[in-house]
Amino acid sequence: MITDKKTIAGEKKSREVRKPFLKGTSLDENTPKASLLFFGSLILVFFVAFIACATTASGSLFLRLLINLSVIAVTIMIFYHNGAGKGAEAVTRGEILYQKKEKGQTFSESEQKICYHPAKGFLTGLIGTLPFIVLAVLLALNTTMQSTESGTLPSWMQTYIRRSDIGNALINYTEPESMGWIGFIRMIVRICIMPYVNVIGYGDNAGMLLLERLSPLVFMIPAAAYGSGYLTGKKIRTGIHTAISENDKRRIRKDQKRIRNRNQKTHQRQPEQLN
Repeated sequence: MITDKKTIAGEKKSREVRKPFLKGTSLDENTPKASLLFFGSLILVFFVAFIACATTASGSLFLRLLINLSVIAVTIMIFYHNGAGKGAEAVTRGEILYQKKEKGQTFSESEQKICYHPAKGFLTGLIGTLPFIVLAVLLALNTTMQSTESGTLPSWMQTYIRRSDIGNALINYTEPESMGWIGFIRMIVRICIMPYVNVIGYGDNAGMLLLERLSPLVFMIPAAAYGSGYLTGKKIRTGIHTAISENDKRRIRKDQKRIRNRNQKTHQRQPEQLN
């Protein structure tokens, strides 16, 4: 019984198994392709998020916050798990190359460059997000407080348009103004960060101004999630090696127990020697 307790305690405090690996570089020949893939993933996620959140701009405050915050959380989780998968793959390549090095086998420099590096995930995400960050920086530097826009004249003021003394001044609010370059950038940025826009609400002009000024940081959130997930690549591989080691130990213990039971049965079947 004491042995069993010790065994159970040992299983609960299993020792982690780490395998050495060769470290790569922060940038490699696969970085352009990986960054382009990240850029495409961003466009797809932004499109899906826009469709999911476009209908929640108005209505119940609780429902609006619940849906949009959920979309933000799911987006972060998607990029985090994608980064974790890429990090684990990079560590695996480093482990293989380390084994080749120990055996005296040769490999190219480019093979080692694509192995795990802690900054690789962040740089890949940053490069893939760069086009959106440029637009966000332009908006952040040129945005102003949004006030009453053309075509938004309240209905109760429509009757005053026909008055000769103030009608000419009010008529300007019913005619659409031409959209400048900053207006096009604002439209693109707001579409891409629609969940954050809905969380603040279109009616909060001060909040929207702050969001547009912080939009470059908002666009970096997916890249930060991807890079953070990439960093867990070593932990994932350690967990895999530890699980394999524990399974091997359990299999050995089962085999040893089966052999002991068979030997005991064999011993019991043997007739006792008469004196």
